[in-house]
Amino acid sequence: MSQTGSAPAYVVGIDYGTLSGRAVVVRVHDGAEMGSAVHAYRHGVMDSVLAATSEALPPDWALQVPADYVEVLQQAVPAALRAAGVAPESVIGVGTDFTACTMVPVTADGTPLNELPGLSTRPHAYVKLWRHHAAQAQADRINRVAEERGETWLPRYGGLISSEWEFAKGLELLEEDPELYRLMDHWVEAADWIVWQLTGTYVRNACSAGYKGILQDGAYPDRGFLAALNPDFAGFVEEKLEHPIGSLGSAAGTLSAEAAAWTGLPAGIPVAVGNVDAHVCAPAAGAASPGQMVAIMGTSTCHVMSAEVQREVPGMCGVVDGGIVDGLYGYEAGQSGVGDIFGWFTAHFVPPEVTEEAAVRGLSVHELLTEQASREEVGAHGLLALDWQSGNRSVLVDHELSGLLVGLTLATRPHEAYRALLEATAFGTRKIVETFAASGVPVTEFIAAGGLVKNKFLMQVYADVLDMPISVIGSDQGPALGSAIHAAVAAGAYPDVRAAAAAMGRVQQKAYLPDPARALTYTQLYEEYETLHDYFGRGGNDVMRRLKALRRSARKVREVSA
Repeated sequence: MSQTGSAPAYVVGIDYGTLSGRAVVVRVHDGAEMGSAVHAYRHGVMDSVLAATSEALPPDWALQVPADYVEVLQQAVPAALRAAGVAPESVIGVGTDFTACTMVPVTADGTPLNELPGLSTRPHAYVKLWRHHAAQAQADRINRVAEERGETWLPRYGGLISSEWEFAKGLELLEEDPELYRLMDHWVEAADWIVWQLTGTYVRNACSAGYKGILQDGAYPDRGFLAALNPDFAGFVEEKLEHPIGSLGSAAGTLSAEAAAWTGLPAGIPVAVGNVDAHVCAPAAGAASPGQMVAIMGTSTCHVMSAEVQREVPGMCGVVDGGIVDGLYGYEAGQSGVGDIFGWFTAHFVPPEVTEEAAVRGLSVHELLTEQASREEVGAHGLLALDWQSGNRSVLVDHELSGLLVGLTLATRPHEAYRALLEATAFGTRKIVETFAASGVPVTEFIAAGGLVKNKFLMQVYADVLDMPISVIGSDQGPALGSAIHAAVAAGAYPDVRAAAAAMGRVQQKAYLPDPARALTYTQLYEEYETLHDYFGRGGNDVMRRLKALRRSARKVREVSA
């Protein structure tokens, strides 16, 4: 294992989330987290107006400013080094991860289009965040044409390509702003763009390419398929997307002099190939073996696991050979809204007296509602919810779907509705777990990671709903630790990710155990959830899609009138 003289060696992991970036300094030989720092994106998420013009954005848009990502390197990394008390020269490598699918349109040298003269007012010139769902019409067409043509790659993605992913968003860009599409030289995952900024070299990571870029068995969808979508889209792969692939845990390059000045780290140290925040979290939780599903629970939840076999799982986000660790097939599924749903409810549906009580007691609104909800028996609120406020990622892969709450009465209290939303996300996870098992990919261990693991009541609800023990990652910053693990491998400190995960990862086994009585009642509620799930999500009633269409139509009328 690499050391700097006799002193311990360190690596830096940088995790790019939805609202901020976090840098963590990690000791190589045991994974100890020495210090960290967070930097919030200056422009946050632009989902209502474009910051440069204050112009309203259409529904389902979510943009970001790429310069905000560079500020994380300039601010969070030096601050993390100071917090750790670690000399920069003892750092031997850097690793990064990013939310996905988050896309950056750039010129040949990596300059984002929004930074070119005269283009800051064009919404399509900016980063399209993973949460950008406005390409659903393009995703629907991709799925329809792929099914009609019998494309062999479609079952590898559960039979449906998401509006969040590279091809749908790229097609949206072509069809809504063809001039910008022509100006764009590369359609780049943010995970790869930030590594490009660190090294001066563009390397496409195998994880994003496989899960979000429809790269299967060494090939992307062919020109014939792309032309069937739109004749002007035929050259998308070779002209905008295709690029040399870097394997996970390898070095994409070394830290440039410019990036060294930004970060305070030594120029020339290895920078690991980019990765996706959820997938990189698996080794941080010690989950490098088949059957271990890691749920990274935050604003959304991403479920990742490895297996020795390749299966077609309905509604999964993808299966990629070596997509998480080499030698195993990596699977991904997910829920588009989890913490976002809880935050939405507390922001808009809590009366002043609840907010005031929380303030008096020194609690957050979340903490107060959780405390009140935990006193209730399962089913006592008489409510059932569908967790689709941000659409459904798995297993329906449909962002035209929307949330639902059944059973409201004049006696319903805020904490009861809040609990029903917590339970709905657990039911959504159970649907994913059961779909994997039915497809021949059983989940043998469920490991929770991400910010929501701090809510002990929520974790117990998940254990009861799944009727299986819940293990919990032993780090508050799983993706950043996972990126640090990949940095250690890229720097040569370990031979592979599995070995690094065994030494640097951490997990609390069976932290939450299911209660048999509660699990039984939750199974009864879950059966009702499945009924609603299939009725509204599988064509029994397309009212959610019709309402979305009506909403878009009404907004267009308002914009024209204005």
